[in-house]
Amino acid sequence: MNTADSGLEELSEGQPLEDRVNNRSQRPTSQAFKDFMSAGWAPSSDELPEQAAVAPHAAARRRALSERFKTERLVIPAGPLKVRSNDTDYRFRPHSGFAHLTGLGLDHEPDAVLVMEPVEEGTGDDGGHHTATLYFRPLAGTDSEEFYSNARYGAFWIGSRLNLEQVGALVGLRTRNLAEAETAITSNVGDPQFGGISVRLLRKVDEMVDALVDTVRYNTAMDPDNMDFSALDAKDEELTEALSELRLVKDAWEVEQMKEAVAATVNGFTEVVKILPRAISHPRGERVVEGAFFARAREEGNDLGYDTIAAAGNNATVLHWIRNNGEVRAGDLLLLDAGVEADSLYTADVTRTLPVNGTFSEVQRRVYQAVLDAADAGFAAAKPGNKFRDVHAAAVRVLAERLQDWGLLPVPLEEALSENGQQHRRWMPHGTSHHLGLDVHDCAQARRELYLDGIIEEGMVFTIEPGLYFKDEDLTIPEEYRGIGVRIEDDVLITADGAENLSAALPRDPSDVEDWMAGIYAS
Repeated sequence: MNTADSGLEELSEGQPLEDRVNNRSQRPTSQAFKDFMSAGWAPSSDELPEQAAVAPHAAARRRALSERFKTERLVIPAGPLKVRSNDTDYRFRPHSGFAHLTGLGLDHEPDAVLVMEPVEEGTGDDGGHHTATLYFRPLAGTDSEEFYSNARYGAFWIGSRLNLEQVGALVGLRTRNLAEAETAITSNVGDPQFGGISVRLLRKVDEMVDALVDTVRYNTAMDPDNMDFSALDAKDEELTEALSELRLVKDAWEVEQMKEAVAATVNGFTEVVKILPRAISHPRGERVVEGAFFARAREEGNDLGYDTIAAAGNNATVLHWIRNNGEVRAGDLLLLDAGVEADSLYTADVTRTLPVNGTFSEVQRRVYQAVLDAADAGFAAAKPGNKFRDVHAAAVRVLAERLQDWGLLPVPLEEALSENGQQHRRWMPHGTSHHLGLDVHDCAQARRELYLDGIIEEGMVFTIEPGLYFKDEDLTIPEEYRGIGVRIEDDVLITADGAENLSAALPRDPSDVEDWMAGIYAS
C-alpha cells in the first residue's frame, strides 16, 4: 500500500462511523462562515394563529381519556422520524393516537410527546383529572448553528415551523421545550401507595421514550429484581386499547374530515379513468394508474392513506397487490383500491372495479352484479342496534347464494355457511368491513366485544367491501370465471336511519359505471 493510501486509512479509522454520512458534505467550518450565517436574517413572526377548529374536539377526547385513567400519568409520543435509506427519512407522520388527542396532523412535530399529568379530581383541564402539556422541539433561531447545520431539524434545510407559543395557541395546549420532557415523564414515579405516580405509556411509538419509562420504572421499583414486567406491559396495552376505542365513534369534526378525504378520492378515481388509454399502451400500465391517483392525493391532501392497489386482470385476484407493475389490457377489469389522506390525516378507502375498455363482458357483469348485491345487503344491515359482524354475514350470504347458483359450491349452501363449512371463503376470504378514520384500519386495538362483536352506533365510520376473486390457476371453477377479481368498497357513516354512503359520488351500478367512464372519455 502506498503512503497516500495509508493516510486515507488513518483518516477513516479516526472518524466515527456515525459521522461518515457527512463525507459527501462540503460545508465550511470557519468561524467567519459561522458568523456570516448567523447574521442578516429577517426576524421570525411571533404572530399567534387562530385556534384550530379541531382544538375543542381534541380537548373533549383528552377529557374522555382522563375519565378512564384518573390518577395516572399518561405519556403519548408522536414518534420520531424514520429512516428510509441511510440518511434520508420518510415524510413524518405522527402516531394516530397522538394526532387524535392533539389535533396535530401533517409533519409538525417529530419527537413530540403529550403528557397528561394527574391532578386533584375535577381540577384539571375542562373539569377533568389531568392537565395536558405538549413537549416538542422548538425552532432554533437564526443565530443558532443548528439553523443551517442540522439537515433533519434546521429551518434552512426543512423550512420553518411554529414556535412553542404558536403551537399552543393553535391547538389550545400548554407547550414546553422537548428538553423538559424527561423530567415530566420520570418525576415522582413509583408505587402510588407510597406517594408515587403510576405511568401508562403508548408503547412501540418512540424507542427512546420506551427506554426512559422502563428505566424509571426499574429504578423506582420496591423490588426491581422481581418486577412483574408483564403486568406493566398490560397496563400500557390498556392505554393503547383505550386510544383505539376512543375513535370508534367519530365526532362532527372527524366526519367532515372523512368527507373531505372521500371527495378528494373521488377526484383521484376520475383522473385514473382519464389516463386509462395511456395505461393500456404502457408496459407497466398499473404504474400509470397508481401515479395518476397519487398525484391527486398529493395535490388535494397530505398523501395516500395506504399503498394503492392498482390491479388489472388476474392481479385483481391478489388481495393486497401493491407491486402495480403489470399491464392494463383492454377487455380486462381494473380493480382500484385507493384512498386520499387529508391534511388532518383522516383517510378514505374506496374500491371500484372498472372495465378497462369501458364495457363489462357478460361474465364480468355477472360477477360484478353479485358483489354489488352483496354490498347492498351489507348496507341494509349497517344500522344502529345491529352487530358489526351482521354486515359481513349479510354480504357473504348473498355471495354464497350466487356461488351456489353458478354451481361452484362443493357442498349445500347452509353447510358452506356453517362454522364447520366456509367453503365459499375460497373466493371471498377477507372481512366485509373495517373501521376507518386516522388509520385505514382504524381502531384496530379495540377489544373484540367492542369491535367485531360490538353494537353499531350512530357516528361510526367504516367500510363495506365484499368481493369475489377467481384466480387464473383455480381449477375448481369454469374457465370463463378465471382471472376475474371484483371488489366494490364504500365508506359509510352510520346515522340514526342507517348507513350514509360517503362515497356515493362514484357510480356503483354496472351501467352507471359504463356511462360515467364514457362521459369522461367523451370530454
